[in-house]
Amino acid sequence: VRAGWITFQEALGGFVLGCSLAFAFALVLARWRPLGSALMPYLIAANAVPIVAFAPITNAWFGILSPWSKIVIAAVLCFFPVLVNTLRGLTSVRPESLELMRSYAAGQPSIFRRVRIPNSLPFVFSALKIASVLAMIGAVVGDYFGGSTEALGVQIVSAVSLAQYETAWAAILVASVLGIAFYASIALVERYALRWHPSTRRDAE
Repeated sequence: VRAGWITFQEALGGFVLGCSLAFAFALVLARWRPLGSALMPYLIAANAVPIVAFAPITNAWFGILSPWSKIVIAAVLCFFPVLVNTLRGLTSVRPESLELMRSYAAGQPSIFRRVRIPNSLPFVFSALKIASVLAMIGAVVGDYFGGSTEALGVQIVSAVSLAQYETAWAAILVASVLGIAFYASIALVERYALRWHPSTRRDAE
């Protein structure tokens, strides 16, 4: 139980960090489209870097026993799907909605607050559900390269090296349950937060 809690804390920290940065960055790219077009190829290239190759570097930066190395790995995994989905939601607004806001002489802050951000929320929650699972994967993978002896990833590696496969499978099961619970919690928040949205009402019907 303690191992699961330690790993979940790392995953949650990475989830919050990665998703917050992605949402803020998506707002900037949606506001200044040329900047988004210029930076997106570099972001795609950065996302193509295998996280397994990145994990030892974060351990060297923050220290093997520091939870921040795992938090950063989880954040990196969460960042790109949330960025892409949020940006898609912010930019796929019906033209007539924008024309209506402009007819009222609404500025960009008002358009974002009243049109673009509400329109993006279904996209954001879809990305958050994906990110919740990726955060758990990132935290566990980060532990493979060193961490608290009570973390799930370290326990899995140690158990396999000692041929204690029952212990390894138990740790894997705990990680899976935590990932499912994390996903389900985001889905539950989505269900209640987007009761007003047409897409949610269609799904309910």
